[in-house]
Amino acid sequence: LNSIKGFLPQSKCPLDREELGRSTWSFLHTMAAYYPDRPSSTQQQDMGQLINLFSKFYPCEECAEDLRSRLKTNHPDTSSRHALSQWLCRLHNQVNVRLGKPEFDCSLVDERWRDGWKDGSCD
Repeated sequence: LNSIKGFLPQSKCPLDREELGRSTWSFLHTMAAYYPDRPSSTQQQDMGQLINLFSKFYPCEECAEDLRSRLKTNHPDTSSRHALSQWLCRLHNQVNVRLGKPEFDCSLVDERWRDGWKDGSCD
């Protein structure tokens, strides 16, 4: 066990709901940022399936139910990288509003999740 501890993150405890949420949003936004600009029809279907399946297995049941409910009327736009990134940003903002958190400026998704800030702070 001591040899494993060196590979563990700072916290040796399971993620709490907030940590899980932050990590999940980071993963989803980064995945969208690197989605193809012109995805094939198979890639579009696969990404839509991934998001729908994700909503069935997400470990926070209340969060998963909320996502499934939103997906019934707000289907993922998988037509391009830009469309998916914007769809996800709007979805994230809806969740932020529900949780009383500030909204993110969706015009900045590429800077935040793909290219880095224009001020060079990510270089």
